[in-house]
Amino acid sequence: MISRIVFSKQRSDCTLQGSWQLRRMKDNTAGMERLTSRIVAVPKNVRGKRAFDIGLACAATVTLLPVFLVIAVAVKLTSKGPILHWSDRIGVNNRLFRMPKVRTMCVGTPQAATHLMAENADRYLTLIGSFLRRTSLDELPQLLSVLRGDMSLVGPRPALFNQDDLITLRTNSGVHTLPPGVTGWAQVNGRDELPVPVKAEFDAEYLRLRSLAFDWKILRMTLTKVLRNEGVSH
Repeated sequence: MISRIVFSKQRSDCTLQGSWQLRRMKDNTAGMERLTSRIVAVPKNVRGKRAFDIGLACAATVTLLPVFLVIAVAVKLTSKGPILHWSDRIGVNNRLFRMPKVRTMCVGTPQAATHLMAENADRYLTLIGSFLRRTSLDELPQLLSVLRGDMSLVGPRPALFNQDDLITLRTNSGVHTLPPGVTGWAQVNGRDELPVPVKAEFDAEYLRLRSLAFDWKILRMTLTKVLRNEGVSH
C-alpha cells in the first residue's frame, strides 16, 4: 500500500514536472516566434515587393529577349568560352547563390571585385566586354535570378564571396537581411566610383528608406544613368 502511494506520488510529481517543462517549451517557442516576427517583419510600404519584382521582371524579359539573343551570338563570335559567367555571390542573410552575367571577360580571369581590378581590368575584357559593361547589358541574365527569388530588382548589389570588407559592413548595419538587387541606391549614386564604406552607407540608407515608390525612383534613375554611361570606371 505504501509503495503504491509512493509510486503514485512520484508519477504525480513527474506529471507536474513534465507539464511545467511543456508549458515552458511552449512559452519559449511563442517567444521565439514573436521575436522572429519582429526581426523579419516587412514594412507596410514594402509589402507587394515580390509581386512588383515578378511583374516587371517578366515584362522586361519578354521585351529584351531579342536583345539578349543578339548579345549571345556576338559573345560567341568574338571570344572563346560560354555566353554566361556564373559567380558565387552573397544573398539574403549572407547565404551564397550563383548569379549569372553575360561574360565580358576572358576565360580564366581572377574572381575579384571591380574596384580591385580597375587598373588592369582592360586586359581581361573581351572584344565587346567594355561595351556590354558600359551599357549594363551584361546584367540582363539577372532577371532570371529575380524570377527565381535569389534577387530583387532593387536592393544592395550582391557582393562577391570574397568581399569581406563590404560583407562585414552590411552585416553590422542589417543590410544583409535584404535580397540583393539588379540595381540599387549606391549604383545610382556613383556605382564603380564609390569606395566600399560609402557604398555600405548608401545600402544602409536604402534599408531605412525602402518602399515601392523608392524602388520605382531608383529604377528610373538607373535607366537615366545607363543611357548617360555614368558611374562606370571601365
